[in-house]
Amino acid sequence: MVLIGVALLLVLMLAWPIGLLIWANGKIDHIEALSGAADTPGTTYLLAGSDSREGGVIEDPETQGARTDTIMVLHVPESGPTALISLPRDAYVEIPGQGASKLNAAFSWGGAPLLVQTVEQLTGLTVDHYVEVGFGGIEQLVDAVGGVELCSDLTVDDADSGMVWTPGCREVGGVDALAFARMRKADPAGDIGRAERQQQLIAALSGKVENPALVLKPGQQTALLSAGTGALTVSEGTGILDLGSLALAFRNAKGEGGITGTPPIVDLDYRPGNVGSTVRLDPDQTPGFFAAIAAGTWPAGPTGGMPGG
Repeated sequence: MVLIGVALLLVLMLAWPIGLLIWANGKIDHIEALSGAADTPGTTYLLAGSDSREGGVIEDPETQGARTDTIMVLHVPESGPTALISLPRDAYVEIPGQGASKLNAAFSWGGAPLLVQTVEQLTGLTVDHYVEVGFGGIEQLVDAVGGVELCSDLTVDDADSGMVWTPGCREVGGVDALAFARMRKADPAGDIGRAERQQQLIAALSGKVENPALVLKPGQQTALLSAGTGALTVSEGTGILDLGSLALAFRNAKGEGGITGTPPIVDLDYRPGNVGSTVRLDPDQTPGFFAAIAAGTWPAGPTGGMPGG
């Protein structure tokens, strides 16, 4: 009887995570997003934060149609440091078939497929996995883990994003975490400051999800997976195991031996005409920067930003 009891316990311990994995896989929405371009070495993830997801739409009177405020490239080279590079949404880039415009216009005009093509053209990296996160789902995810601690030295009362902050660190729920990640106009660093706060939020969420206590709470596991998968849309062929690899790669990028930041920038208020204020990436340094990221030869640590930054 004791042996039977031990055997049953082992079966339950194995069956629960396997069943949870199958259940979670079935809840993820998939879309055709990848370009089919020839593979490049390593593994490249394109992460986009979108307000276009049903049930997660954030109304914005300034913007019509779908948009993305968060665009990150996470690259794991065959050897060398993992890199998490935030691409400013207002970066002035060439969009295939459309000419030059702000990077997030690619998503507005052609959704995930055109955004993928635009990022591939900019970086020289073929995207292996596209992951789109609905902003409304971020609120649910933060609340599912019981809130996260965020820090900022800014004094902010921004009506557009809803962020109200005084310098310091504090535990926040989903609504305040989303405002923290979306605020741009009241940040002196603009898109760069927002990218840093978005990476901070993702790192805080990752830290909470990695908490071993969750393993012992199946009810909280299902609530967390439900919130997380409900916020996601991913490319065809991307499953829950790929998302697990993504999470590990993100942790490596944010760790001591990883790379985080933006591409080299020369102007945060570049006005080429017809598209308003844009961010101009350094035309001389950017190609070499992404080539080194791809090869795993760029040194670990923070990178990008304005010259001398």
